[in-house]
Amino acid sequence: MELQYLLHALNLLASPEAVVTIVLSVFFGIVVGMLPGLTATMAVALLTGLTYKTSSDMAILSLIGVYVGAISGGCQSAILLNIPGTPASAATAQDGYPMGQEGRGGLAIFLATSASALGTLGSVIFLLFLTPLLTSFALKFGSWEFFLLAVFGIMICGQLASGGDPLKGWIAGILGLLASLVGIDGLQGVPRFSFDNIDLMAGFSLIPIMIGLFGFPEIVAAFKKKTAVIGELQSINYREGIRIMLQNWETIIRSTFIGVMVGIIPGVGEDVGGWLSYWAARMRSKARAMFGKGNPEGVIAAESGNNACIGGAIIPILSLAVPGSAPAAVLMAAFWLHGLRPGPLMMTETPGFLYTVATYLVAASFIMWALGLLISRFTVKILQVSPQLLMPVVFLFCVVGSYVINDRIFDVWVMFAFGFVGLFLSHMKFPSAPFLLGVILGPMADTNLRRALTLSDGSILPFFTRPICLFFAVIILLMIAAQMGLFSRLRSKEMNQEAGGTK
Repeated sequence: MELQYLLHALNLLASPEAVVTIVLSVFFGIVVGMLPGLTATMAVALLTGLTYKTSSDMAILSLIGVYVGAISGGCQSAILLNIPGTPASAATAQDGYPMGQEGRGGLAIFLATSASALGTLGSVIFLLFLTPLLTSFALKFGSWEFFLLAVFGIMICGQLASGGDPLKGWIAGILGLLASLVGIDGLQGVPRFSFDNIDLMAGFSLIPIMIGLFGFPEIVAAFKKKTAVIGELQSINYREGIRIMLQNWETIIRSTFIGVMVGIIPGVGEDVGGWLSYWAARMRSKARAMFGKGNPEGVIAAESGNNACIGGAIIPILSLAVPGSAPAAVLMAAFWLHGLRPGPLMMTETPGFLYTVATYLVAASFIMWALGLLISRFTVKILQVSPQLLMPVVFLFCVVGSYVINDRIFDVWVMFAFGFVGLFLSHMKFPSAPFLLGVILGPMADTNLRRALTLSDGSILPFFTRPICLFFAVIILLMIAAQMGLFSRLRSKEMNQEAGGTK
């Protein structure tokens, strides 16, 4: 049966339309990824709106291609400019930029692109094996578990994406939950927070929210950035590059595993996968002192780790309907937009979709590797494009992408409104990813909470007596207790007691 699904996916890829689609989408993703200020999330969000009226197969193919290309493309500006094109490539700049300054920029780009491709290919193996396991586990979930899973996803996303202030992340997630409540109630069909406005009764479309939330801050920030000095790009020594890749095969395997595990955690993201892989490589390396000074192992670790997060972030989408990162959240919204239902029932309703996604990831990886190396000699010219010329074009895509979802001007106004929300969040140092996750998971949390309370006649005891619920409840309460400083106070009290005992 699996072979049948795999052959069907390969048959889809063999058509001329699919080949052109994936090549153009990967190329677009690489260019967006390498341009500082444009993120993978923004690229996937823009393309989601533009692919609304295309077939679901071509739409998903193009979005996966953009996702893979954008995460990988950020390494080129990180190496040549010391400015990561996307946050996922921040760790790559630590050793990639020194290599570029030493005249080894071509070699660094070859290592980074090859490691990106291998990291993505490695994550596909985990995707094929872990998704059915998580799906079978998720089939044990009831309304109580799904509600706590949504809360847990928002809590952990706020914890890890907050930059050291989880409270801000949680507030952003709650604001996203509130935004998701606007519109017709999913259980009783009652309008909520619509103020008798027909447009508001339909609720806020997800794509305009995403475009505004992530597009506006990036456009404004691009005008504030100063032009950096671009390092000279030398020709690529493929033989030396292959030799270095073979020498660091352990680093590639370790970083791929770390990236997949990080990607599975909701809301963490590819940047964390890159940094953790870089840190692990540095801790295990015998040449630890050379890290940050142009060590090729650092480039390989960071890029294989952040790209492995792609497959890892898709695993909870397909099995739990919970995205592992911000770009994955946009991808999940695109799945829904095109009539697909990721989650515990996916393996029953559309069992071949897992193999389709895996095949698309493999194809996108090979094309990304070829295109990344092919356009590397032209990268310098692309990076010299002024943001003042580029951002008006991006803004135009934001407007068009918002409008084509439902062909109504109201969605453009929604994009503008949430653009200002994104600017406010950025100015106040609140993360946008928990807000987006709150919007996505809001309907699931709302519907399942009310259904659970109806089934239990208003009792909340099942939330603390069902085993899976108890696990999520304990984790959530521990996270809140840690933020309130309970553990630090207990630790200081123990230290004071020990100091008093020694006296």
